[in-house]
Amino acid sequence: MASGHVTTRESFILDVAAGLQRAPMATRLTPHILALVGWDNPYSDPIRRQFIPLASLLQPDHLQLQLDSLSESRDSPVKGLVHRYPDKVLFLASSVCPVYCRFCTRSYSVGAKTETVSKKRFLPLRKYWDPMFDYISQTTAVTDVVVSGGDSFFLEPTQLREIGHKLLGIEHVRRIRFASKGLAVCPSRILDPNDKWTEALIETSELGRKLGKSVALHTHFNHPQEISWITERAAQRLFENAVTVRNQTVLLNGVNNDVDTMKLLIRQLADNNIQPYYVYQGDMVRGVEDLRTPLRDILHIESHVRGTIAGFMTPSFVVDLPGGGGKRLAATFESYDRNAGVSTFVAPGVKGSTIHKYYDPVWSLSG
Repeated sequence: MASGHVTTRESFILDVAAGLQRAPMATRLTPHILALVGWDNPYSDPIRRQFIPLASLLQPDHLQLQLDSLSESRDSPVKGLVHRYPDKVLFLASSVCPVYCRFCTRSYSVGAKTETVSKKRFLPLRKYWDPMFDYISQTTAVTDVVVSGGDSFFLEPTQLREIGHKLLGIEHVRRIRFASKGLAVCPSRILDPNDKWTEALIETSELGRKLGKSVALHTHFNHPQEISWITERAAQRLFENAVTVRNQTVLLNGVNNDVDTMKLLIRQLADNNIQPYYVYQGDMVRGVEDLRTPLRDILHIESHVRGTIAGFMTPSFVVDLPGGGGKRLAATFESYDRNAGVSTFVAPGVKGSTIHKYYDPVWSLSG
């Protein structure tokens, strides 16, 4: 359990307390996640690293880091709605999650305020949703809606059903994705016969299918250690009920930024009928520089993963561009100065000829 000068349980607790004072995200964990942490060696544990900050391991922020690194606020025509891509909107239904990831791209809004960040909250209330529904219904170019936040797992079953049915009732909306880490962090709820959230999701999925529209669950696993026997049973229930499940992984230093771990994660997801959809380069958000990786890592991992599993189960390795350029394949950079740790991208379909720069973490630079 040693890490530098930290060798005792008491020292570990003090290290956590000091880390929490500096973290942009509040800490919230489910019993399931706590049970999966390898407490015999918490400093290197891949689950602990994602959720519990340790002051001794934090790194100074790169000067280019921001709380809203993707400029979502700038692309928000209505409060709680992000319209960046021509045909897709992001519907921020809530700003609460069952767990809070340290590296959250929405650390500017998600969770309770912290010592370092006041939050721009999105509350799950109909009065906030109505203007969002109105905008979507009036904007016929929108065919795809991602319901996120926060986490749709924190919506009441009646709220999930209401949002789903309302969106499916808009003629030009063809696809809905409910974003939730619930399958990864509280899979027992998916199986609970007394919990109606999964029932509401299945009903909404069935309604979409009857209307010839797509309803999917987008979840979030980052390491094979997160996939337990109860996870497999929960994924099987969703599969038996024809719910499409896709996974979005974030590449994280010391968690999954090696070829063997990523291969195992992708294969275990595929074996549980969870489509490995995206592997994201970590966003340039403040307070988690120890978790970001240089672009060279994602390029190296993709080159070794591609061709080792069926193409339809091979994820896209992407950078969500700073400044609101949207997702681009990591390998499509315009330039990459590995010594300076600066890569450039363009996104013609989203931001025209604007140059977007991604900066590797300072700790990864030589000299």
